[in-house]
Amino acid sequence: MFPAIDWSRRWYDSVRPAFGRLDPDAPSLADALTRAAAALALVNHRGLPIRFVPQAALPQGRAYEEYIGATGCVPTRENLHDFFNGLVWLTFPRIKQQLNALQAAQIALAGVGKSRGAARDGATIFDENCALLVVRDGEEGAQLVQALRDHRWHDALFERRRLFDSDHPGAQVWLFGHALMEKLVAPRKGITAHVRVLQAGADYFTLAPGAQRAWLDQYVAAQLATESLSTASFTPLQVLGVPGWWEGQDAAFYADTTVFRPKRQ
Repeated sequence: MFPAIDWSRRWYDSVRPAFGRLDPDAPSLADALTRAAAALALVNHRGLPIRFVPQAALPQGRAYEEYIGATGCVPTRENLHDFFNGLVWLTFPRIKQQLNALQAAQIALAGVGKSRGAARDGATIFDENCALLVVRDGEEGAQLVQALRDHRWHDALFERRRLFDSDHPGAQVWLFGHALMEKLVAPRKGITAHVRVLQAGADYFTLAPGAQRAWLDQYVAAQLATESLSTASFTPLQVLGVPGWWEGQDAAFYADTTVFRPKRQ
């Protein structure tokens, strides 16, 4: 299924186990995802079972997000974009549920319209292009986050690269956005994520990867249930700049100002 994907790449760590849940003998992508969702008993915010259906099932003129919220059915095409969307549903179902609830509520309030509004824009960016940056509580983590927000890329990603060491991590990046994952099938240096920063205690970093995913799913979903999401909720991060995620990450790599641009004054 989609042989162009290089599953050895670190940016697919978040959804690789979900890919392993898919039945390779299923007659369609939608059917494979539905079987996996049923095994996990996934539901939407109304408690309706999540099912993946052909794109043609979406009634003409009906909003995609509203349809998922009302029926539990996720219209799905046989392409990489919807493939990764399905894998994210299997990996972070609570977050997806909350994002869909937010989008459906905004549509019910204001209609589809030409302008999405700040909350729906924020939810769309989260859904399509977000990465979750988990940093250890404390001064070191705070300094890393501030360096990223100040676009001090050399400081954040080269001088502090030991924080991303998988043996003794103080920072982790988990991809969430399905459009972001799709772009990375053909990786290039300029691909940039919208990062949501999360702080975690030392205990989080001792958990197995599956338990970390579950923690993230529950923690972020609880945040989304109570906060006002907007485009200001994110900070940029070039995915190939995450320490250990690409070859040749020397000082010159981060000195490329066509990609690692200084912050506008």
